[in-house]
Amino acid sequence: MILDIITNCKRYINLHSSFEQAFEFLKRNDLAELPEGKYEIDGENIYAIVAKDAGRQPEEAQLETHQKYIDIQMILAGTDNMGWKPKVDCLHPTTKYDEIADIQFFSDKPNTFLRVKENSFAIFFPKDAHLPLISNEIIHKVVVKIAVD
Repeated sequence: MILDIITNCKRYINLHSSFEQAFEFLKRNDLAELPEGKYEIDGENIYAIVAKDAGRQPEEAQLETHQKYIDIQMILAGTDNMGWKPKVDCLHPTTKYDEIADIQFFSDKPNTFLRVKENSFAIFFPKDAHLPLISNEIIHKVVVKIAVD
């Protein structure tokens, strides 16, 4: 898991061959004006989802993990108090892994919460369980999905 501001994104380019393309998309001048929806960057290898969602309370949500994709979650407006826990420590699955949706949910509690504000991003790898959309406000964000392989 990584938490940083978008102006520092070059520090992470070498972590994955697709990070440079992903961060180029996240640095677009018109990012905040894009309509909600899915945007292909490199087919199914890299794509972005722009969303505006109501925040929720931690007890209303479950930790989630992915196997096929890395998430870069960037906040455009609002604050997302994302929960985090190592996947290896998640012992209480509430669903089986859904291969099509690339998601599994757990009822375990996060080890910590990350206060992710406007122009900040969090990167969650397949070994990171995360609990997004924790807030008392509407969160405008972009999630870039990057295929692991």
